[in-house]
Amino acid sequence: MHPALAYPTYDVGARIAGATPVASDSLVALGPSRARLVWVNSPSNPTGKVLPPAHLSKVVSWARSRDCVVASDECYISLGWSADPVSVLHPSVCGGSHEGLLAVHSLSKRSNMAGYRAGFVTGDPALVACLLAVRKHAGMMVPLPVQAAMAAALSDDAHADAQRSRYEARRTVLRAALLAAGFLIDHSEAGLYLWASYAGLDSWEICTLLAERYGILAAPGSMYGPSGASHVRIALTGTDERIAVAAERLLAS
Repeated sequence: MHPALAYPTYDVGARIAGATPVASDSLVALGPSRARLVWVNSPSNPTGKVLPPAHLSKVVSWARSRDCVVASDECYISLGWSADPVSVLHPSVCGGSHEGLLAVHSLSKRSNMAGYRAGFVTGDPALVACLLAVRKHAGMMVPLPVQAAMAAALSDDAHADAQRSRYEARRTVLRAALLAAGFLIDHSEAGLYLWASYAGLDSWEICTLLAERYGILAAPGSMYGPSGASHVRIALTGTDERIAVAAERLLAS
């Protein structure tokens, strides 16, 4: 089970494993079926929505009562703007026990290491041990130079803080320009994206508008699930210069 609006990898990963993916935000959506794994993603990609501790705690309790694993994608957890993201491993969520829980992190966002394919998973020691064994025999061990780069990045918070400040500055500029141009911003409480809609248009029509009128590329929300059909995902990953140019074009309309 994975969020109704979600990065496609959850769905694809389930299919590769021979499982049946269910896209829903309702835990009762499974009916009589037994879930083996529930993905949560807070802050969300694509919406930037942050799930409060009480909500995450309900998911954990539900899963534990059914012997189900909760995997929490926390790749954007250090990028909270108007909300403070909390890990599934926080005592307020898990009650001090990591049993049945996995938290997945990536250095792609925090440290600009997307090309390294560098990340880690932590949580229930028994589950982590199983993952390590599978990855070892599947030839998916992380190369030693990449491990060394990860260790260096994780031991230094200064560069991560500097990058966070860059993203925050870009968000301030681009969000204000989008609002001034008549766009609406939903959620977008954290992460690297603005979840925007415009004048009742569908996601592809908004993408066309942004491209043809402003020279701005965005991702159609329908890529992330049917309920994203009225939104687009606009990234804050362009350079400061490109973000400034995009804002100027929006404000000049």
